Amino acid sequence: MRLAHADGQTVHLSYCTNVHPAEDLDGIVAQLDTYGTAIRRELDADVLGLGLWLAAPAASALAAEPPLRRRLRRELDARGLEVVTLNGFPYQSFQAEVVKHAVYHPDWTTPERLRYTLDLAVVLADLLPDDAVRGSISTLPLAWREPWDTERAGTAGRVLEELADGLAAIAGRTGRTVQVGFEPEPGCVVETTEQAARLWSGMDGDWLGVCLDLAHLACAWEEPAAALSRLARAGLPVIKVQVSAALTADDPVAAQAVLRGYDEPRFLHQTRGSRGEAADDLGEALDRLLPRPRRTPQPWRVHYHVPLHAEPAAPLGSTLPELRVALKELFGGPTAGCDHVDVETYTWNVLPPAQRPVTPAQLAAGIAAELAFARDELIALGLAPGGPTAPLGMMELQEVRPWTP
Repeated sequence: MRLAHADGQTVHLSYCTNVHPAEDLDGIVAQLDTYGTAIRRELDADVLGLGLWLAAPAASALAAEPPLRRRLRRELDARGLEVVTLNGFPYQSFQAEVVKHAVYHPDWTTPERLRYTLDLAVVLADLLPDDAVRGSISTLPLAWREPWDTERAGTAGRVLEELADGLAAIAGRTGRTVQVGFEPEPGCVVETTEQAARLWSGMDGDWLGVCLDLAHLACAWEEPAAALSRLARAGLPVIKVQVSAALTADDPVAAQAVLRGYDEPRFLHQTRGSRGEAADDLGEALDRLLPRPRRTPQPWRVHYHVPLHAEPAAPLGSTLPELRVALKELFGGPTAGCDHVDVETYTWNVLPPAQRPVTPAQLAAGIAAELAFARDELIALGLAPGGPTAPLGMMELQEVRPWTP
């Protein structure tokens, strides 16, 4: 979906497809029908934006074969779907039974991470709508914090220079600008905007910047206005905004029985307390951080993306108030702070059973409700619905043929 900001920018709103498991081209195209088309119709949108996730093998195949990229572009166009942003954080197997720390590998000290990201940039340059100003790719904030030392930091710095050069070369060949946003995340080398400003202030801002995930920002207990000012002073552009809400517990002692329902084996759920307590997973937090007798509990924010439009079961909550403050800082002023907005709730399939969709239609309806929520929040800040869209012929929207590589 597209919205128009008062400054004239088109703001692209999408949902991230890393909630779906397919990793090959046949599966990805099948998901366009199962979810993309269904969500677009639910929202009565002329065009629906996807924050497409491509696992490394699929990205490599597409990057190597221009006819495959053209075919994927036609499949998107035929369904009224468009892509201006890719999620390049998970390398592969993101919906495996157990992911945990594996999502941080390979990291930005490796040639595999560089090759994957440049493959994505090649693909995105051909998927971008003709009238899109640029494309964006989100990625991990260098690496998990351990092991990390000056040698690994130096290696990562050299790899990022190669990344900027590679993106410039792709732009020179294609005429399309693709930028990469590094996404601060709890437990990683870069968790906060203060760390981002300190470590990345020398990055090439023409090609590289920050992907600001609003759940991660809240888990770091950061104030959005201060965080955005800090990034601006460091010369770090916000390449992409991920609209997400984290789980909260004002009194984790009283809420521990309900919190146990969110402790699951697939993803890490880093937990941060308001006075500095920290654990790398929710189960660890419940076992280690709950206070002893006579010790006052501190509120927790848990890196568990919860649906934007549906509050968790009481007595838990979400960082929705913090999300609204961040959106106001980004979009409520005279200039839009970013033009790529992606709803990223990848945890639908591990929610507690009472909240978990059990059919594809239920998942599609839930994602549509999240997108409607995000759209309405942006409209309430003054954005106008229905920004300009590249024309799609009626035959394109109707002739959906089976995927053939």
